[in-house]
Amino acid sequence: MKYVDEFRNPQAVMHLAERIREKTRQPWTIMEICGGQTHAIVRYGLDRLLPSDITLIHGPGCPVCVTPIELIDTACRLARLSHVTLCSFGDMLRVPGTNEDLLTVKAHGGDVRIIYSPLDAIPLAQAYPEREIVLFAVGFETTAPAQAMALLQARRLGLTNLSMIVAHVLVPPAMAAILSSPYHQIQGFLAAGHVCTIMGYEEYEPLCRTYRVPIVVTGFEPLDILEGVYLAVSQLEDGRWTVENQYTRSVKRHGNPEARNIINEVFEPTDRTWRGLGIIEASGLRLREAFRSYDTLEKFRDDIAPLSTISPLPVECQSGQVLQGLLKPIDCPAFASRCTPDRPLGAPMVSSEGACAAYFRYRHQHQPISPKSR
Repeated sequence: MKYVDEFRNPQAVMHLAERIREKTRQPWTIMEICGGQTHAIVRYGLDRLLPSDITLIHGPGCPVCVTPIELIDTACRLARLSHVTLCSFGDMLRVPGTNEDLLTVKAHGGDVRIIYSPLDAIPLAQAYPEREIVLFAVGFETTAPAQAMALLQARRLGLTNLSMIVAHVLVPPAMAAILSSPYHQIQGFLAAGHVCTIMGYEEYEPLCRTYRVPIVVTGFEPLDILEGVYLAVSQLEDGRWTVENQYTRSVKRHGNPEARNIINEVFEPTDRTWRGLGIIEASGLRLREAFRSYDTLEKFRDDIAPLSTISPLPVECQSGQVLQGLLKPIDCPAFASRCTPDRPLGAPMVSSEGACAAYFRYRHQHQPISPKSR
């Protein structure tokens, strides 16, 4: 508790908010790129402590939310097969596909298992050699080492009944895509500390130079986030744009070399479709040739529909605008009316890192928010 209390100390939080207020001389818009940071901002009301000239907007910081609908549909089809056990993180079960989600498939008898680590799939594959164990691999760079370790262990054990749907996405290409849009209003970023713990922050340095935006690697507690805002505002006010590391207790410039080596051994970059954002070049991971025998989409090619088309979002769903930071969740006409956690139109309403879920949980039922919805 001492660690938590230190980074949530109310007096320290208010003091840092006042320092930001004193530093701010003109309007600035800053995007956080991590769903965990989004939830902390909304839960603790950090955006409401900031001066009115500072606007925080929420980016595509939830890998579950950006998993394309066609992959959800594929996972649902596979989970319906009598000889398949589909393993997934719990967040994925409520994410809507075109007509259903994995929880519905499970309710109708599909063998869908919630796992807490990709390595949980290994004992399942060993215990049930007659079944096909499919691992739905979702996440940013943070979870990629564990997914890679699962395949390395499967190969070492000679398991042939385990395969993987690779849905990993990479953060820097998504940030570049957002900054390349003529509609973006972003002047600075708070980068995800957990991603940088693995990958370091060298990849962000070209973004700062190319787009002239400061990027601050930031943690997840209230003081972390406010300090990240302070560092970003300080750069903006001084006319600087570099990468700064607020999360020094966990992040080094080169990241974790061992974890990066494991990722590179198993995966390689590929173009990836992001739900609500479209195709982003070199923004995902796929299995290298030496591991293609573990590729679910190849292994079950005859059992699933081809993924040649991109399934559309429901007409009412504005999650694509939310994920790009162009819209706040409460500004979506369907928010908390036609789109709720019980009946979601989009993934950000049901993922534990989704911006819509944060607003619904911490603000919708407690107090009204002004139209500005900072």
